[in-house]
Amino acid sequence: MQETQKQIIETLKTIFDPEMPINIWDLGLVYGVNFNSGIAEIIMTFTSPNCPFAESILTEIRTKVLEVADVNEVEIEIVWEPVWSRDSLNDEMLLELGLA
Repeated sequence: MQETQKQIIETLKTIFDPEMPINIWDLGLVYGVNFNSGIAEIIMTFTSPNCPFAESILTEIRTKVLEVADVNEVEIEIVWEPVWSRDSLNDEMLLELGLA
C-alpha cells in the first residue's frame, strides 16, 4: 500500500462519529481509499441515510485529508450498498459498545 494511502487511513482513524465513540474507519463506514496523482478518493457510507451529522463528518474528512502530504484534492463517494450494519464492527468494537 502506498505511504500516502496509509497516511490517509490513519487520518480517517482520527475522525469520530458524533453518535458513537468510534472512529469512522473502525466503525466500518469507509469501504475504500485510493490515492492517485494527488487525489484522495474515499468510498464510504453512513449508519443511516438520514445521518444528522453527515455534512459535518464530510467536512472534517475533507479538511483533515487535505492536510496529508501530497494530497491536493479529496473526492468522497457516498454509497448505500452494502448497507452499513453492526456486522461491520469487529469484535473489539462490539465489546467496547456493549453489543457483544
